[in-house]
Amino acid sequence: MKRAILLALTLGAIGAARADILITPSFIINIEEECAVEYRVCGKVSYTGTSKKTGQAIVLRGKTVEGKCDENRFCKFEGYVFKNGATVYRVSSDGKLTVSQGAKTLVEEEGVWQ
Repeated sequence: MKRAILLALTLGAIGAARADILITPSFIINIEEECAVEYRVCGKVSYTGTSKKTGQAIVLRGKTVEGKCDENRFCKFEGYVFKNGATVYRVSSDGKLTVSQGAKTLVEEEGVWQ
């Protein structure tokens, strides 16, 4: 019985996902991490960005981004990055959406996490 409970808890933790919504002036962005909660770095993150103006949505796959680490190996979470061909979508932990192609910035908006 104890093994079954432990297995169920373990499988639940592995399949756990976290989701957050970022609201900017032009977009509603749903970010979902498909990694267990205890992982700092996640390479399985989905981005669903919906235009408030047109209602059109784009779904992308990406990963978390970490900054510099301190002497205790604690690394600052900076946000997420997603790629669609040459277009790069960056969502920062402080709620900034930046969409760029090479050196050209296509979108730059501040949002609020919900």
